[in-house]
Amino acid sequence: MKLEGTVKRLRRALRARQRALQGRHRRRMLGDHVVAVLMRTGNGVYAVDVEDDIVRPRPGGHRTHGEEEIARAAAFLDDQANVLVVGAHIGTIAIPLARRCKALWAIEPNPNTFELLNYNIALNHAGNVTPLNFAASDRDEEIEFVASRTNSGGSKRMPKVRAPIYFRDHPQVLRVPAQPLDRALEGIDFSLVFMDCEGSEYLALKGMTRILAGARALFVEFLPHHLKNVADVAPEEFVDAVGPGFTKLHVPSKNITVARDSFKATLRAMYDADEGDAGLVFSR
Repeated sequence: MKLEGTVKRLRRALRARQRALQGRHRRRMLGDHVVAVLMRTGNGVYAVDVEDDIVRPRPGGHRTHGEEEIARAAAFLDDQANVLVVGAHIGTIAIPLARRCKALWAIEPNPNTFELLNYNIALNHAGNVTPLNFAASDRDEEIEFVASRTNSGGSKRMPKVRAPIYFRDHPQVLRVPAQPLDRALEGIDFSLVFMDCEGSEYLALKGMTRILAGARALFVEFLPHHLKNVADVAPEEFVDAVGPGFTKLHVPSKNITVARDSFKATLRAMYDADEGDAGLVFSR
């Protein structure tokens, strides 16, 4: 088992190295004056970073990013709903959701990605989207931020454990402002919160207790290595930060739904088995 794990890590490292080389080749080929390339999907046209190898144009057809997550989230929305997307990236989730609600606020801390998010809002005529350029946290602060190149959606606050996996593509390290969402969005209520902020979920949740208390549903990424290395918290602490208002937890990757009294046991078992999920669904 130990040998198998080592082989998997080496393969992941090799793939990451190959993606980095491909991204740098595209950058050299197109030149520094090219800001982005355009990607057509079933949910719109998006400007994508030239070096990004995760969300980028693919040969052989259109690509719809996050289709399953969008469909699940839409079940909680109507034309009067306000939506909050924390970690909006270039908008491939936020913009399709904005078509299904009254208004949407998109939080994106990476200044490079934030520029693309604004282009994509304009390209897709998403006039009900309010983009905000800061990191979600539990207090006002300025944080170190790792801006990944080949997977810009994997950019994150500086991890507490600086594991090599986060630095394989020689990311840019920036300083960005951070603040609690309850204060930044004071007076606004949200039906749905969609969160994918690469390990900052715990601190973001702690800074938005009012918002969570009024939300019908919370979609949030759960990755054990983010809890361990980025936030340095246990799954039980993660559940406590989600707050007491949600009564059901759906785990799409396992196709199971559990009641509140099983939240901690379910996520502890996943954590111990190193099993993640791209979008847990907490609901009422």
